[in-house]
Order: sequence, then C-alpha cells, then structure tokens
Amino acid sequence: MANFGDDATVREILTGTGDVWAVVGLSGNTGRAAYGVARVLQRFGKKVVPVHPKAETVHGERGYRSLAEVPFPVDVVDVFVNSELAGAVADEAVAVGARAVWLQLGVVDEAAYARVRGAGLPMVMDRCPAIEIPRLGLG
Repeated sequence: MANFGDDATVREILTGTGDVWAVVGLSGNTGRAAYGVARVLQRFGKKVVPVHPKAETVHGERGYRSLAEVPFPVDVVDVFVNSELAGAVADEAVAVGARAVWLQLGVVDEAAYARVRGAGLPMVMDRCPAIEIPRLGLG
C-alpha cells in the first residue's frame, strides 16, 4: 500500500495544525480504541470533541451527533469509523472547514484521500496518533 502521510505531514498535523480534535466514533465505551487514543490526545494538549450518534460526554468533553453540530471551529478530524463510512466523514470534515483529516489505523479510503488533498488539506490515513506521538519523539 502507498504511504498516505509521511512523517513531515504526521508531525505537522500533530504539532502545527491546531489543538481542537474532533474524534469521530468516540463514545463512552472504554473498550474501544477511540477512547484510549482520545485520552492520549488530551495528555498531548489537544481538546477532544467526541462525535458519535450517542453524543455522549467523554473525558469531560461534550459530545455531538455530527461534525456539523459542533458549534466552534475544528482543526483536525480524527476518524474512527470503518473504511466504508470514512469517505463521507472526510467530505464532511472539508465541508465544516477542518484544517486536516486523520484516518485511524485500518481505516483506508484512497478516493477520500484524493478529495481531501485536492481540497488543499493535509491528511494521513492508516495511522494512529497514540503511536505516532512517541515514535516521532513528540510526547
């Protein structure tokens, strides 16, 4: 598979793109990867915004049912949904004015990648910030 997000792009999204991260798929389910990754992002200084149909408060942050419902600007949209749904979320991220899109490990949509990059936004996919932060020596 091609490399969808080199180290420079990963580093830029983590350190230079802003601190408000909408985590799509984040709920109060402690057994899901999104729950643990969101905690890592908080420790790294990010404001985590849960986006999930249940709109639960997670890690002390109010949740929203969709990106469109978030009433303030979002810098990065971190996507924890399956690959079949990821393209629509990526398109919504562009539509709401996000500054970058991040698809989690195992989430791949090459057409969405092309659309987001075509819109001028940095994007990585099939990566996890909880792995990349220590790997790049950022945390």
